[in-house]
Amino acid sequence: MEKLDCSLVLESSSHGIIATDRAGYTIYANRRAKEILNTRRGKKMIGVSINTIMPKTAEMVFKCLETGQPQPGGQIFGCHVNLVVNISPIHDRRRLKGAVCYFLTMSEFETYARKLDAFDFLNRKFKTVFDSSSDGIWICDHEGRVIEINRASEQLGGLKSEDIKGKRVAEIVSNGLYSSYVTDEVIAGGKPVSQLQYIRNTHKTVLCTGIPVFNDRGQLTHVVINERDITQLEALKLQLEETRQEREKYKDEIAELQMRALKDQKIVAESDAMQAIIKTAMKLARMEVNGVLILGESGTGKGLLAKFIHNSSRRRKKPFIQINCAALPESLLEAELFGYEKGAFSGAGSQGKPGLFELAHEGTLFLDEIGELPFALQAKLLKYLDDHEVMRLGGTRPRVIDCIILAATNQHLEAHVKARRFREDLFYRLNSITIKMPALKGRFEDIFALADYFLDHYNRKYNQNKRLTPLTLSLLQSYPFRGNVRELKNLIKKAVILSEQDDITKNLLGSVGREVLDEWSRIPQESAAVSSLDDVLAALEKEMLKSAKRRCRTTREMAAFLNISQSSVIRKLKKHHLSPNVIRNRLNS
Repeated sequence: MEKLDCSLVLESSSHGIIATDRAGYTIYANRRAKEILNTRRGKKMIGVSINTIMPKTAEMVFKCLETGQPQPGGQIFGCHVNLVVNISPIHDRRRLKGAVCYFLTMSEFETYARKLDAFDFLNRKFKTVFDSSSDGIWICDHEGRVIEINRASEQLGGLKSEDIKGKRVAEIVSNGLYSSYVTDEVIAGGKPVSQLQYIRNTHKTVLCTGIPVFNDRGQLTHVVINERDITQLEALKLQLEETRQEREKYKDEIAELQMRALKDQKIVAESDAMQAIIKTAMKLARMEVNGVLILGESGTGKGLLAKFIHNSSRRRKKPFIQINCAALPESLLEAELFGYEKGAFSGAGSQGKPGLFELAHEGTLFLDEIGELPFALQAKLLKYLDDHEVMRLGGTRPRVIDCIILAATNQHLEAHVKARRFREDLFYRLNSITIKMPALKGRFEDIFALADYFLDHYNRKYNQNKRLTPLTLSLLQSYPFRGNVRELKNLIKKAVILSEQDDITKNLLGSVGREVLDEWSRIPQESAAVSSLDDVLAALEKEMLKSAKRRCRTTREMAAFLNISQSSVIRKLKKHHLSPNVIRNRLNS
């Protein structure tokens, strides 16, 4: 190795350096000392007393030479330059040989001091943020050795910083403290890596994210690892899932209770359309909306829905008054609705009589067939809807009535408005809140549920044990039900009363069989020329078998679907020349 001249080192120093002998005479002065002291070129410094060169510093030099002790941090305020000076003794084999002066100008010293203060401030600031973070932070070098970890990491890992500093992260993992690590992956790939880790000491689960740090030349210098405790998050996630399951359970129970409540009120709502209507009706009942118009074909259950709205409101214990506006002539209808005072007309009672509006006070008045309400009475109804007052026939004083008005019709009211048979203002007053009851033909789920409900009702009423088979249900599904729910109710009632067998299919076919065959487009052409009830039954049975074959994979599944035995399925397939060989085996499907 090439030997370095010590004088080169001294000459390269940014500090001014002057050395003296034991008597205080200068034996060395570097270039920076001459620059600071502004010594003219050629002026002699070596062999000159320190008193001459630095008179204000000389006192510190001689004190050092006298005591042999350093004289640090002296501030010298000169005529031309202010200095910060450190004096150190020169010893040789424990003998004092002289002294050396190190000095900077005050401005240089202040610059360095400011830089040191800023660095110290940044260092303290970083340390504060580093240790205040709720997330654990590891700082590793480019070889995966731990440089520093913060307090949060110590708490998460149940370890101490001084115990792992300088160790490779791989070594810490191999000791079983952590289940895995990301440091080596980050170093190898030069990209951020995230993974879950389990800490054995504290039984915590943390999400670790390793981030590479590069220098200006693109070389990886450090890896910063962020640890986030997700143990509580995992517990909350599990608790949330349990809460969700519990909520679904309660939701199902509430739905079941609601369905029971609906059936208690003779309402069946299995289809999406009817469930939406029930939801709307319950909201209207809760908010006590006045002037609701229920539309729908005859027999769809408009009256039942009106009663359901009443029973779902806070007025359920108050009167529910219903009147069919088409059932009475105009003269009697007005008296029924609004009442009359004594002597109001010939034949009027001596005490007068309250009308249905008054009887429905604090309850609900349901006006069925509102489209048949006489034109003159429509104005009185509109007045009540606006100011909640009614006037008896022959009366002179209006009566304030608090009742909810529900109306229903199977007619097209807009056509009545155009034909001037229904007031336009009343139409728009009622038409703001409408409920459209769907026809039964499109409510397949409700057909089955209603059929089951009516069958149970009439079995109990007439002490019977009749039943519906899948064939019967398919039969009902294909029937148009022009009379809607009312027609289905009467069909089931008739079948329960007249059927000699427990299976009511034959009796139903006697009522609807021919029309079902006309509606059922899947029936083969040769079956269209049926001449007896047995022919109808045979055609429907064959179609049911075909439908079961399309839905099921084995004869066992067909038997369960049709609610008959497996041997009966095989026998009926042979009877209708439907080979069971086309049924796919479950293993080959």
